[in-house]
Amino acid sequence: MALTDIKVRTTKPSDKPFKLTDGQGMHLLINPNGSKYWRLQYCFVGKLILPA
Repeated sequence: MALTDIKVRTTKPSDKPFKLTDGQGMHLLINPNGSKYWRLQYCFVGKLILPA
């Protein structure tokens, strides 16, 4: 499921960090303080990589 602009803007933080995912490795990490971080997870030589 693709992440839409409306979904990203209207999602409220909760008491624990959580992810909104697009199902293809990209996700938005939402922290309890309201900060949002885009992350991209991928495989390289058989290892799962999640850069900071």
